Amino acid sequence: MVLNQLLASLTDGLLLGFVYGLAAMGLSLIWGVMCVINLAHGSVIALGMFGTYLLFSQTAWNPYLALLAVAVVGFLTGTAIYGAAVHRVINAPHLSSLLATFAVNMIFIGLGTAIFTTSPRNLDYSLGSLQIGAVIFPVTRLIAAMAAILLTVALYLFLFFSRPGKAIRAVANNRTAAELMGIPTSLVLASSFGLGTMLAAVAGGLIATFFPFTILSGGPYELKSFVICVLGGLGNPLGALLGGLLLGGLEGLIPTFMPVSWVPTVEFVLFVLVLVLRPTGLLGAR
Repeated sequence: MVLNQLLASLTDGLLLGFVYGLAAMGLSLIWGVMCVINLAHGSVIALGMFGTYLLFSQTAWNPYLALLAVAVVGFLTGTAIYGAAVHRVINAPHLSSLLATFAVNMIFIGLGTAIFTTSPRNLDYSLGSLQIGAVIFPVTRLIAAMAAILLTVALYLFLFFSRPGKAIRAVANNRTAAELMGIPTSLVLASSFGLGTMLAAVAGGLIATFFPFTILSGGPYELKSFVICVLGGLGNPLGALLGGLLLGGLEGLIPTFMPVSWVPTVEFVLFVLVLVLRPTGLLGAR
């Protein structure tokens, strides 16, 4: 009985971990390409939640179809953020980009609060459950995990086998050399920021299919993304997925041994330990 409970909790945590990893992947990609810590990451996740919710409730779109529109809007929003707030401080000290993205974060939260208030919303969408042995899988979480895996594979193929993806990697490795080779670095940086923002928005839309949310709900997921990026290796999108699985597994197992209120404490103790013992993370570069 105890073993079944542990297995169910671990499985539930791992399924959620895939989505955590997808959210962190956007943060990691932006850092890896342009060394910018995006403090608007959490508000973008919340906007992805509301985008999916509005398309579902107001136009009766299937939530997973709505994610396609959320992805497009997320990409365009990211490129707009880069052009308006990040481009001018891309070569400035890190504090400048931190303040710029923090200002964008506060603008989004302020506008979102004025439009949506801080009342909780619920997508109210269920596809039932799938039982395998003693473990019950909510279908929405299974679909979210599969979507996160597909997006991770798509991002890997894009970065390593497409011409724009190779340009992104070239700019990440050496921006000056990439410019000398004729790569339009400003366009590459804008598209990279757009991709990172798109991943965060899609992750928010997936989370909205199984958790209630408010305009402030992105904050905790932003903090989790920082922990995941440090776990997997800052700047490594694939490491972010691995870090998400580790964090999700911990979140699934911890409540079986101690009160759920201890989960954030354990997560951030782990965060500090990784920074002290292995600051490059599991898959990060030296």
